[in-house]
Amino acid sequence: MSLTVVGSLAYDAVKTPFGERERMLGGAATHFALAASFFDEVRPVGPVGDDFDEASFATLRTRGTVTDDVEVVAGGKTFFWKGVYSSNLNERETLVTDLNVFESFSPKLSQASQDADVLFLANIQPDLQLDVRQQCTKARFVAMDSMNLWIDIANESLKKVIGTVDCLILNDEELEQLTEKPTLQQAAHEILSWGPKAVVAKLGKYGAALFTADDFFALPAYPLAEVIDPTGAGDTFAGGFVGYVAAHPEEEIDHQLLSRAMAYGTALASYNVEEFGTERVERLTADEVQARVADLQRMTAFTVDPVALRA
Repeated sequence: MSLTVVGSLAYDAVKTPFGERERMLGGAATHFALAASFFDEVRPVGPVGDDFDEASFATLRTRGTVTDDVEVVAGGKTFFWKGVYSSNLNERETLVTDLNVFESFSPKLSQASQDADVLFLANIQPDLQLDVRQQCTKARFVAMDSMNLWIDIANESLKKVIGTVDCLILNDEELEQLTEKPTLQQAAHEILSWGPKAVVAKLGKYGAALFTADDFFALPAYPLAEVIDPTGAGDTFAGGFVGYVAAHPEEEIDHQLLSRAMAYGTALASYNVEEFGTERVERLTADEVQARVADLQRMTAFTVDPVALRA
């Protein structure tokens, strides 16, 4: 079994009230893969330039991630983003977005990536997401992310691809914007009527909520005394959430399984924000993840069936 993720691999420059980094590994596919690699073999698909160094590849390959479908564009530069966070980390200002090789990205999936058991469509142009979805016909579970930009400028294309996936993961404001509904619950149920079996609302420091046709489940964020850098937390959550599903190939993908997956996504995201970029998650251990999941169980009286994590 394997898990394919299609999305950005990038370098970020970030400033928060707790410090800054001028150049660190980032990108949606990177953060997702580092988290999901605890559960299954991960195959990221995305472009990088000649400047994507071996140390970055080594980090990406943590816990056995297969980088065969990372396309190195000769003479190109890797996607670069620079931003600064507000004092309470609730807002961020983008200072630089250089798409570079990502601007002309056309996903190229090997047969192994096309045959993946589970697929995650990270935040890329909706038409590209649909093209990848149509290539991955064997996937038993497909989840996707998006953003307000595509809601604004590619609304119909976005709705079309949403209708082909099993789970949509967006933040609460994006869900309400996409559906033009006044409440999160109305928005989630509107999207369920479009075809997905589940909607996950990312609620930032308040946690996340799961909506299915059968039920509703919410989990608070793991309490932390200090948050250093929230960059990539949403993609790390998605990696833990989707990775947990991938680790249960024989189990029906229902509300109960997805609720348990929320705990692993939440635990992994909580580690991501403790340091800059990928710094904390790349050296994270399976025992640390399990300990934080156990803490969430005690906090919420919610029982999570533990899964054997990869070293």
